[in-house]
Amino acid sequence: MKKFLDEFKQFAVKGNVLDMAIGVVIGGAFTAIVTSLVNDIIMPFIALITGDVAFGDLALTLKGDITLNYGAFIQCVVNFVLVALVLFFVVKAINKMNKPKEEVKEEPKKPEQSEELKALKKIIKLLEKKN
Repeated sequence: MKKFLDEFKQFAVKGNVLDMAIGVVIGGAFTAIVTSLVNDIIMPFIALITGDVAFGDLALTLKGDITLNYGAFIQCVVNFVLVALVLFFVVKAINKMNKPKEEVKEEPKKPEQSEELKALKKIIKLLEKKN
């Protein structure tokens, strides 16, 4: 049992698990913000445009108390699209920041010639001129 608990402790405190947990918590808070944005700001404007129709209240009565609440579905779709759009921009910005800069390729420098090599080349040129 102690081995199991030690393995679980190692798993639970790994960086990736903690990062994921933080992401889930922040994602939940972010979803609440987007839901409020849609319900409290965007949908009232849409209701104003469509003639005071509150999308959340749109429903089709099928039989008795059974209703098809398509207005709530429309709000959920708008929420999803906004969350996906914001996440797209966030991921795009992060990828842009993490993109490795293009390495500038420098031409390989020729090693400097020793004085002896320079002298030998001069001697070779002089001998070539004589012949």
